[in-house]
Amino acid sequence: MSVAKNYLSLVKFSHTIFAMPFAFIGFFLGVRSLDISDESPNATGIMPTMWNKSIYFFREKGWLFLLVLLCMVLARNAAMSFNRYLDRRFDALNPRTAVREIPAGVLPAKRVLGFTVVNSLLFIMATYFINTICFFLSPVALLVVLGYSYTKRFTALCHLVLGLGLSLAPIGAYLAVTGTFALLPVLFSFAVLFWVSGFDIIYALQDEAFDRTNELYSIPSKLGGKKALQVSTVLHLLSAAAVVFAGISGHFGWVYWCGVAVFIGMLIYQHSIVKPNDLRKVNLAFMTANGIASVVFAVLVIADMFLVHGL
Repeated sequence: MSVAKNYLSLVKFSHTIFAMPFAFIGFFLGVRSLDISDESPNATGIMPTMWNKSIYFFREKGWLFLLVLLCMVLARNAAMSFNRYLDRRFDALNPRTAVREIPAGVLPAKRVLGFTVVNSLLFIMATYFINTICFFLSPVALLVVLGYSYTKRFTALCHLVLGLGLSLAPIGAYLAVTGTFALLPVLFSFAVLFWVSGFDIIYALQDEAFDRTNELYSIPSKLGGKKALQVSTVLHLLSAAAVVFAGISGHFGWVYWCGVAVFIGMLIYQHSIVKPNDLRKVNLAFMTANGIASVVFAVLVIADMFLVHGL
């Protein structure tokens, strides 16, 4: 159990709360888009409701939902463990990160790299059982999520690369269900891209001096704390615009807009409690505010599909 606990700590499993809810949104958007009128044994010629589509889908392809969950976990495990492996020297030098598993001697670096390889291979294998397009795009997804770990060595735009990696969640889940691309999940992916990039800049404020001293790139180390928060604000405004545009484009109802209010409210809240000269509440903004934003928003978006469009 202690070994499993160490690996869960290594990959910060609790942080799946950020991208996983958006994967659920993409998944149920895919279910909503399906036309089962000719496939369902109970077809009546009337447009099937979201409830009927979901019941039919989970009865026939419930395993697909589990595969999507598995892919999310495996890809994230690979990305986080590779990041810890690659950054082990810097983590050992940074007092904030010196307690992490590799510099603290809890897990050997070679085992962490092996963990990355195993999770990457299992991820590709899992996509094979989903559909062809997911399988062929799986190396691209891995390239993005693993490649992020190198970016802090040469570009301050590393935050956007992290955001891009997590933004694959709604698109990937939608592709798993439908096998096709569509505008609506892409809009949610843009929301994730700008949201994650924005809050990663806030989180990186803690290492502004360390990054500058060790020639690591980040928006805070490049622009300073005040301007970095301004960039984060702009990115969060773009994220808010994306969820608003998605609501209009997807013809969502009032439940969705309650979710939008919570999501934007949490964006405003985290900027109200973090200041360039006061970083005491960075973790509150990072975990609590963003966790609430992600989970509550996803619950209300999916509820809207069933309560407003599903009756």
